[in-house]
Amino acid sequence: MLSSDSHVFEPPDLWQARVPAAWRDRAPRVERADDADWWIVRGQRACSFAAGTKAGLRFRGQAALEVEYHFSDVREGAYTPALFVEDNEADGIWGSVLYPSMGVLLFQESDARTLAVTAAAYNEWIAEFCAAAPGRLKGLAILDAESVESNVAALERARALGLAGGLISVSPLPGQGYDSDRYEPFWEAAAGLGLPLSLHIATNRNSEEVVSLYSEAGVSNCDAQVRASLARMVFSGVFERHPQLRVASVEFESGWVPHFLERMDYTYTQRERQEGWARFARGALPSDYFRRNVSVSFQEDPVGIQCRHRIGIDRLCWGSDYPHTESTFPRSNAIVEELLREVPEHERVRITRDNTAALYGFEPPPLRS
Repeated sequence: MLSSDSHVFEPPDLWQARVPAAWRDRAPRVERADDADWWIVRGQRACSFAAGTKAGLRFRGQAALEVEYHFSDVREGAYTPALFVEDNEADGIWGSVLYPSMGVLLFQESDARTLAVTAAAYNEWIAEFCAAAPGRLKGLAILDAESVESNVAALERARALGLAGGLISVSPLPGQGYDSDRYEPFWEAAAGLGLPLSLHIATNRNSEEVVSLYSEAGVSNCDAQVRASLARMVFSGVFERHPQLRVASVEFESGWVPHFLERMDYTYTQRERQEGWARFARGALPSDYFRRNVSVSFQEDPVGIQCRHRIGIDRLCWGSDYPHTESTFPRSNAIVEELLREVPEHERVRITRDNTAALYGFEPPPLRS
């Protein structure tokens, strides 16, 4: 299998060692306390290392999740490339697309220049991480799409570093939605470079939205944010103008997609046309652009699998979320086997391997005998 959604855990000195001295006061650093090691951003606690210390423990019961949250408790594979590959292999996974852990919170930085500097430091580090096993590990660059001009250059730098795509905010700042014309050079550059863009959970520009994710209401309805951004892109004609652009919804599961597609098509055909809507050529519908341009990463979603033909077999990409708390590691094989038990083999191969390989540029991995 290939995992379309796995994570690294950034070492504590990543930003302090790599950003220029003038920016270190604003860059993330780690502060040790009795209860945990904490990432500190501009004097405030942002998060601990909790999400990297509990891989596999959920299978022992919720009580087992009460563990220490220090960097020393993080699974070593999350920050050591050779051990990452070893953990992959033990879990039945040939290769992984790599997302940050602490790095997703960089999107909450209000100063565009600071965001650019700290993102560049991460991008250099993840490129070095993946260079240890370039056929097995595919990293994504952190990009602030709202700073269009600088991030066209950042996209070009990502390609030069060998990175496989870019991570942009799932929910931009108010007034900066992805239906704005200002993003046209960015979409054009991503499409031209062949770099897919990812909308990953918890990459909101608004910190209050991220905080809400950790409530029962927030985590149960988190796909509302990715739906809003994708609808704006579809209805404003982004994918019509840029047919080679590829965008991925990541860690929002997939069961919501059929209803979302039906609602978009109904809105487009049955409601009064709104200012800013594209009028698609040749009778195309919003769902047509979604099924051509958007991929959906999922982890454990039986509803999505039941509805896979309405979503599109080529749109679905399985991911393990290693090494986070809710990861399927180290039981990915068994979980996927049960999840896809009634799915024909040729569809299984596309969902667990071929779709991710095509999107992120993996060479086809060997099939198990």
